[in-house]
Amino acid sequence: MIAIELLEKYGAVKKRYDKASTIFEEGKLPTHYYQILSGEVKMNNYNDDGREFIQGFFYQNQCFGEPPLFLNRVYPASAVAVENTELICITKECFLELLANNPAISITIIENLAQRLYYKSVMAAEISSEEPEHRVLTLIDYTIANFNLKKSQHGYLINFTRQQIGDLTGLRVETVIRAIKSLEKKGLLKIINRKVYR
Repeated sequence: MIAIELLEKYGAVKKRYDKASTIFEEGKLPTHYYQILSGEVKMNNYNDDGREFIQGFFYQNQCFGEPPLFLNRVYPASAVAVENTELICITKECFLELLANNPAISITIIENLAQRLYYKSVMAAEISSEEPEHRVLTLIDYTIANFNLKKSQHGYLINFTRQQIGDLTGLRVETVIRAIKSLEKKGLLKIINRKVYR
């Protein structure tokens, strides 16, 4: 997203996080801009019953957690490394200076935020009104369209677990499993070695 050399010019440092490590916690004020060099990060919340709701997954070259940084509000979710992950981090003050001095980067950040807001709007409508099969297929199609997945001989590999699909769509795992099987019967998905392809 932002060139590493430019981030380093403004004082960014690289940090490693082990799998399942917390990068920042819900309710804390943001202090840094984060961009992924390698690995995977999820942003999540837990409800009063302890059920996880995943706000989103972020991958190499993506940034995460910026909205509270601009608003000076606390994080509405926690960020956790899904696997061993390396990030490049820059303090809020240096990040804002970088943006002030590089207007083209500001436009890129705005486009990225708009894309994520669009996704949230689409998924909010899906979760509130659509049937489970439709929710699952919308999530899968959005992922294919926006995360540059590579197509194999079987189609696009959807690298989410059934639990993650449930957490992203507001469905129970059992419902996700039934929906995926139904979509397979309709020829809309393939299941090969327990992996889902579109």
